[in-house]
Amino acid sequence: MRRRTLVLSVLALASGLAVGPAFAQSYPNERLNVTIAFGPGGGNDILSRTLVQILEKHKLYPKDIAVTNRAGGSGAVGWGYVFNQKGNPYHISTTSGSFVTTPLQANTPWKPTSFTPVALLATDDLVLLVNGKSGYKDIKDFIEKARTKPPSIGGMGAVNVDFIVPKVLSEKANFKFEYVSFNKMGELNTALLSNSLDAAMGNPAEILGLVASGDMKALAYSGKKTPDSLKGVPTLQEAGYDVGISMPRGLILPPDAPKAAQEWWIATMKKVVATPEWKEYITKNNLTENIIYGDEFNGFLDRTSNGFATVLRASGAIK
Repeated sequence: MRRRTLVLSVLALASGLAVGPAFAQSYPNERLNVTIAFGPGGGNDILSRTLVQILEKHKLYPKDIAVTNRAGGSGAVGWGYVFNQKGNPYHISTTSGSFVTTPLQANTPWKPTSFTPVALLATDDLVLLVNGKSGYKDIKDFIEKARTKPPSIGGMGAVNVDFIVPKVLSEKANFKFEYVSFNKMGELNTALLSNSLDAAMGNPAEILGLVASGDMKALAYSGKKTPDSLKGVPTLQEAGYDVGISMPRGLILPPDAPKAAQEWWIATMKKVVATPEWKEYITKNNLTENIIYGDEFNGFLDRTSNGFATVLRASGAIK
């Protein structure tokens, strides 16, 4: 028995993943590998690089940090890579709505709760938009008219939060609608502005200019608190329809990462979200700060995944 224990200890040390007091005292002491599951410029990329900049500026991580974009399969490639680094605490990645929806529609070997949860940091929510000249007074007026004549509502992607939010709203508000999916935001905006659509779902950061110019009108915000840039626009909850659907912007480690590493990252993220650079990131990207850690984050992911699955199965979007 003593020989077996010795062999296991040697193997653990050889792999660089030794656990226990010695690990807790020495972690982190290697290069950090950051995997971004999408290409440059998107939400995951911006979040990941913002976190790295804060870690480096405030000297919160003592070793080098390598950042790699591993795009493909709506995040399946990048998150699959991190999933395969089981037990290795020197790999991290950030999450988004696709972190939840991709496993529901693709045969991935992982699901959102397969990873070691560090923190939910913010949620990325949506705005229900109409043409600025449409004549809709507010969200109440839109819903009343939708009950009489089902509207067409556009969004990005066929199986995405852009579809799930209006679907849940329509069920709670008792109206039907036709969903029209787009692959490019520019095409979606053009369709709404040309009256080919009655409404559209949009990310606040991408439509603020069109709302400010009056070309589009924001009727409601899907998050818990409307950002200052959309002041005066009610949340769906304030309108009486608690949709409860958000895109999670968070941080994860590979499956089975040592508890000490998870605790180190939780403590470090508490420092990150207290910096002025983090506050600037939230404001600039019109996000809702929503911070929860560890197992509570895992519970959020589990509830979100189950909620998405229920909606998508009922609509026939997934089996």
